[in-house]
Amino acid sequence: MKKSPKKPDLSSLSAEERAEYYKRKLASYMGLAAKAGKIAAGTNTCIFTMAKGKAGLLIIAEDLADNSREKLMTAARQNEVEVRVFGQADDLAHYTGKYGAGAFCVTDSNFAEVIVQTIDNTSK
Repeated sequence: MKKSPKKPDLSSLSAEERAEYYKRKLASYMGLAAKAGKIAAGTNTCIFTMAKGKAGLLIIAEDLADNSREKLMTAARQNEVEVRVFGQADDLAHYTGKYGAGAFCVTDSNFAEVIVQTIDNTSK
């Protein structure tokens, strides 16, 4: 039986190393969610997903255009969806395999929860 890898002792890592560790975890979680079909990508797709009540988390890339960001934030407020502004669009698209998008909705509550925790830990 294969042993799962040990979690590194994060207290011994520098802030930069900790941030890199959490970015790798985020990439893994977002990739798994995308493979499971639990990520919607793109501004309009996310707006429709939130309007249907299926979004648990909205992730907006830091480099997304202001107009698109405002539309998404308004839709998230109206539909009471948790929002995180994080990372570059190219990186997030690479994690999910959904290129050309700067906004991502997570439609599974478990994935949403673990991704929020990871993003929040990365920002510390």
